[in-house]
Amino acid sequence: MKRKPRSFKAVPQPVDVPSAQLARELGLPWKQVGMPRLLVGRREWIALPEFGVGPLHAKTDSGARTSSLHAEEIRVSPDGQSVLFVTCDHYGRKTECTAPLAGTGKVRSSTGVAKKRYYIETDAVFAGGFTCRMRLTLANRSDMRCPMLLGRRALAGFFLIDPQGDHLMGPLRDLESQLPGIRRL
Repeated sequence: MKRKPRSFKAVPQPVDVPSAQLARELGLPWKQVGMPRLLVGRREWIALPEFGVGPLHAKTDSGARTSSLHAEEIRVSPDGQSVLFVTCDHYGRKTECTAPLAGTGKVRSSTGVAKKRYYIETDAVFAGGFTCRMRLTLANRSDMRCPMLLGRRALAGFFLIDPQGDHLMGPLRDLESQLPGIRRL
């Protein structure tokens, strides 16, 4: 029996509800292919409320397996249970953070160099209020335009990427109004 060719059509449809509500209505996350997803652009606004960090400009990268957060002065606590680091938001405010160490591993960068990185897990809040748990590696991204990278594991089941769009989840002011503590001073 010959298989019929199959394609999927994604037609963006603007809706006047916050992303958190839309995600609940769509029943996200989905494991099956071809199910409804939220549409994200090549860059999105994100906050990490567990650390009091945000807004962050995050770049979506379907070529990267893991997600990454800019971090400096990375050090593991003496008991090996947590990691301490400094990160900065869109406005350049530096924040000292402590997170439980979720693991370590070698991560190959886009240049092909594999380095040991520390993993943490945290909740990420997008403009519109959509929140999901993410596993992030800590890396110095000071030479990059975006301090956060969203890889396939964070995107899977929730999002489709429109590489021509920016901030499709909502503008910066939406994120700042949801989390008043992250506003520009």
